Amino acid sequence: MKAITRVLIATVASVAALFVSTGTSHAGLDNELSVVDGQGRTLTIQQWDTFLNGVFPLDRNRLTREWFHSGKASYIVAGEGADDFEGTLELGYQVGFPWSLGVGINFSYTTPNIAYDGFGFVPVGDPDFGFLNSIVTPPLLPGVSISADLGNGPGIQEVATFSVDVAGPGGSVVVSNAHGTVTGAAGGVLLRPFARLISSTGDSVSTYGQPWNMN
Repeated sequence: MKAITRVLIATVASVAALFVSTGTSHAGLDNELSVVDGQGRTLTIQQWDTFLNGVFPLDRNRLTREWFHSGKASYIVAGEGADDFEGTLELGYQVGFPWSLGVGINFSYTTPNIAYDGFGFVPVGDPDFGFLNSIVTPPLLPGVSISADLGNGPGIQEVATFSVDVAGPGGSVVVSNAHGTVTGAAGGVLLRPFARLISSTGDSVSTYGQPWNMN
């Protein structure tokens, strides 16, 4: 017999924009992590200027959490063969909720073209780390959905809100006011933003930020 459940539905609409440096100072580096891959290169992934702005939900539902996400994810590859690096840069969240009667969790999001800012040679003293040397805007699918069976809450779900193919020794993706909602979760919702670099050979490194409380 199929049980009547409440379904936790999350929607993350990502709108990414490329910021050109105008000399304005940034809040700074939030977190980073490095690893040496199987080819001896050092892979570094970073999150910069992360900000999740929790707002009163537009549907006025006590079980809805709504927020806007801004920030930047950057990667750096150092060592022999760095120029030949190919891989994927991902951004997303770990979502934690204390209680839910539902056994299903669904995420969906739309992904217009994301501006990927890649760089090659990095001049000494360049405050932008060479991010402005080249720009590629890759075509992405207009929408993707992710489902998982969590059983009765509490629970934690990790979801990559979008990913972009990258190449070369470094690059970054800037997200401006990406919109997200979670509906159906009783109690507060915690969001832990992450950035992940995955090489074409399968090596990966992830960095996780501090949890943001969406009460």
